[in-house]
Amino acid sequence: MTVAAQLAATGSGGLVGFTLGLVGGGGSILATPLLLYLVGVASPHVAIGTGALAVSVNAYANLLPHMRNGHVWWRCAAVFALIGTIGAVAGSTLGMLMDGERLLFLFGLVMVAVGLLMLRPRAAAVADARRVDWRMCLTTALVAIVTGAASGFFGIGGGFLIVPALILATGMPIINAIGSSLLAVGTFGLATAVNYARSGLVDWQVAAEFIGGGVLGGMLGMILATKLAARKNVLNRIFAALILTVAAYVLYRSQAVFGHSP
Repeated sequence: MTVAAQLAATGSGGLVGFTLGLVGGGGSILATPLLLYLVGVASPHVAIGTGALAVSVNAYANLLPHMRNGHVWWRCAAVFALIGTIGAVAGSTLGMLMDGERLLFLFGLVMVAVGLLMLRPRAAAVADARRVDWRMCLTTALVAIVTGAASGFFGIGGGFLIVPALILATGMPIINAIGSSLLAVGTFGLATAVNYARSGLVDWQVAAEFIGGGVLGGMLGMILATKLAARKNVLNRIFAALILTVAAYVLYRSQAVFGHSP
């Protein structure tokens, strides 16, 4: 691996971590295209497996400050993470069976959806916490399976899905949903990475450099986030534009495969 590729891996990880720390979501979906088109990972499947490992470690690292501030609802977070991991394993298994270029095209469509969601201002949602009963447990299980499967299939953190899913299932405030989601993001990413690693689809050296950059970038992003809190929606729109631009490039690079379908 060349020095340029090592610097690209560390810098890409730094960008993803910085984005996650600054705006609280959306950054991890940049991991796969950065690994493919900037770092130079040849296989979409290896990029997804390597990115999933990096996303997992960064999510667990970002979980620590939320733990210290009491933002994590542990029972809900643990149940969501454990049940959703079943979906993540199933989704990642299905993803490995799909042709890499077709998977990448679908990934580009998901990027478009994430970018459009980030363009919407994130309101400080207020909800009444629901009583723990069978209905709440069943709802939590269903949304966990679905979000876990999507996370595993595309190798993404899925925080943009998990946060509203937790609010839907439990009625927890958004700050608690963000903190609690990180346990699920980390666990889904780890399950996906382990599944890909068993098939030799994780580049460990690239993952280590990506993670190192991501931890540093995340720290810088969280520091800057406190200073720019009043401009959060503006930042969201800037990064949404970045995601949509990358999505257009991903779709452009991968759409040709459909022209050669039998």
